Amino acid sequence: MVDLGELKPLFRGNSEAEYELDLRGLDMPHSVASTERMLERNRFRTSRSVRILIDAPDGEGGTSHFQPIGRLLLDSRKEGILEQMSTLPPDDGLGFHIVTTGKPDAEEEDSLGGETEPEGEDV
Repeated sequence: MVDLGELKPLFRGNSEAEYELDLRGLDMPHSVASTERMLERNRFRTSRSVRILIDAPDGEGGTSHFQPIGRLLLDSRKEGILEQMSTLPPDDGLGFHIVTTGKPDAEEEDSLGGETEPEGEDV
């Protein structure tokens, strides 16, 4: 077993983020849809950091959201939608820390085209 203390330098600074997307308790289709919606919205906003939280595997052989969400984020990074992507430090739970590329000339007020965001969906 690896001592997690030895791994801490790999995760330095990754736990802090401007926004948080909490997918814990959601089923797979809703988790993927929420992540896709967040990525699409952030294409038209200024760059921001987001912490994405997912459920840990249930220990009974059930599927984890780690691989599908991770693959979606990795594909987004390859497409240039994300600047950075990493896993969260073990002490912070299971999930990812991302930094979106955003739109360099976007202004936060104009990012939704005059519409207001639904409450509770600030990412």
